[in-house]
Amino acid sequence: MQLKPLWTEDVLPPTNLLKTQPNQVDVAIIGSGYTGLHAAHTLSSAGTNVAVFESHTVGWGASSRNGGMVNPGLKLSAPDLFHHYGPEKGRCLFAWSLAAIDFVERFIQTEAIECNFTRHGQLVLAYKPTHFTALRHEVAWHERELGDTVPQVVGPAELSSEIGSPAYYGGIRDPRAAGLHPAKYVYGLARAASQAGAQIVEQAPVQSLRRVGDSYQLVTPNGPVTANAVLLATNGYTNNLIPPARRGIFSGGSYIITTEPLSPSLQHSVSPRGRMFYDSKHFLNYFRLTPDGRMLFGGRHNLSTDLPLDQSAKELGKRMLEVFPQLAGVPISHSWSGKLGLTFDLMPHAGRIQDGPAPGIFYAYGYGGHGVAVASYLGHMMGNLIAGKPVNNPILDLPHARHFFTPYEKLYLPLISTWFRFLDRIS
Repeated sequence: MQLKPLWTEDVLPPTNLLKTQPNQVDVAIIGSGYTGLHAAHTLSSAGTNVAVFESHTVGWGASSRNGGMVNPGLKLSAPDLFHHYGPEKGRCLFAWSLAAIDFVERFIQTEAIECNFTRHGQLVLAYKPTHFTALRHEVAWHERELGDTVPQVVGPAELSSEIGSPAYYGGIRDPRAAGLHPAKYVYGLARAASQAGAQIVEQAPVQSLRRVGDSYQLVTPNGPVTANAVLLATNGYTNNLIPPARRGIFSGGSYIITTEPLSPSLQHSVSPRGRMFYDSKHFLNYFRLTPDGRMLFGGRHNLSTDLPLDQSAKELGKRMLEVFPQLAGVPISHSWSGKLGLTFDLMPHAGRIQDGPAPGIFYAYGYGGHGVAVASYLGHMMGNLIAGKPVNNPILDLPHARHFFTPYEKLYLPLISTWFRFLDRIS
């Protein structure tokens, strides 16, 4: 078992597009994941001089570590969006989440990125009978309030045609979801941004940032850089570089294992239709077949980001066999983890920092496990915003609460984890 992501093992990272650090740019982007690279592509395509600064290598964080699931919706369900923001804003936010998937598909097609993008749909699985009742009500709500007849109830009798597992009590099928190879996607995105003119600088963590006159000075181990505007695009890897931004986001750990490639018959046994799966628990599990026929099985343990990967593999492997007993004896090939960007309102946050270093510093983060589509679309929109183009982005209109205690997640995450486990027991 290898303690590293499967995704970055079977695709070569881009090497011929990386640049040395410039002295001055129009826009400096911190973070080379989906958000930062889409913003860089959009800005560079508009003729803006852009540099992307990455602490490690291109896409090193969640953009090359996630499960490769491109799912509709946001972390908050559509009924919760209506409850918190009202019907008009709720409809707009849900429609925006669907448009994000379409945006990713169009971009991949336009830039000819070979990343195994397929729309085989998703299945949300009821962990308990009461959860299935709630899922049925949600489907009815979608049709009544949104006129959305796409999600369909999958009852217990039909479930075996969707998943080869005895562990669930029904579900919701949504064909709008997609799957892809996340590392191939982020590497292809980096090439597209570079070809548009963006400068990508690896091994360049931004160590300090300060206002100097009408511009900003960023300092990396390679020296200082001057920029007219800055975009913070670090999501779950956000540090205290910009304190007001850090007070809006905290990190949670998500862990993944993969098996060795399964035989075609075993692949069909566990996933006859190649869906993206996740269940209805608070400490949910998500899983899918990879493009090369492995079972990828992920989930949350206790929200910590530092659980040993061998221990994580044992816990996830045990749960995987509860879901798919037919995988007994199949070796686990890889175990890895990544950091989710989480917010207390469970919504993405994006905008301009007004109470920090001054106008001209922008941010986008907080995808809560929906980052493949949401981060891509939001990054593109932030690029247009910084370029001064009209942007129809409902995320910008949301209130973004910040708290002094947010950076101290190691103190409160154990309490949240205990509460979630309690909810999973009583629900």
